Amino acid sequence: MTAAPIKVLVVDDEPPIRKLLRMGLGTQGYDILDAPNGNTALELMAQHPDIVILDLGLPDIRGQELLRLLRSRDGQVPIVVLSSRDDEAGKVAALDLGADDYVTKPFGMDELLARMRTALRHRLQVQGERPVFKAGELSVDLVRRIVRVGEQEVKLSPKEYELLRLLVQHAGKVLTHKFLIGELWNESVDAQYLRVYVRQLRRKIETDPELPQYILIETGIGYRLRAPD
Repeated sequence: MTAAPIKVLVVDDEPPIRKLLRMGLGTQGYDILDAPNGNTALELMAQHPDIVILDLGLPDIRGQELLRLLRSRDGQVPIVVLSSRDDEAGKVAALDLGADDYVTKPFGMDELLARMRTALRHRLQVQGERPVFKAGELSVDLVRRIVRVGEQEVKLSPKEYELLRLLVQHAGKVLTHKFLIGELWNESVDAQYLRVYVRQLRRKIETDPELPQYILIETGIGYRLRAPD
């Protein structure tokens, strides 16, 4: 029995972009739902897409409001946002509202496909809640709270472990500074606190903290932990 194809809801008001995505994703075996505006996208949510590709610049509903509405219809569906290169504030707001990732226009199909695979993998990881995370030489046992790089156990402070656990639980997803600070301190503290702990954590788990393989920075936005193997 053949598995049903992954259903992708593409929401973009530009016909050339929708055509590009229909062709590019179609050749990869995805089933495409096509929405030129927000209202059509909301109607198509009834068909339970597996992932949403969302342009924020729509004519009928503001991107952030539509994202909020999509999340209210399905709290688990991965959402990858398409945004313009200079819309950093829009990217941050979208990620804080629950988007899983973003791709900047103009984008390459290979990059989009990779981001989609990561977002879909993250959804399965959350649903399965795997007790041991592995990426390269890094392993994190969330049950026993043991962190290893290769065969070497790494000792972390309680706050360093909290930060790593949070990144592991959302591995592959961009987490904004605001989200991380809110989860770790439950108050409004300076982003410098977060940078200090990220730097300390990198020193302990990265081979070269200046060229990190695991904790990757999204400039001006936040951090992303490398997706699991």
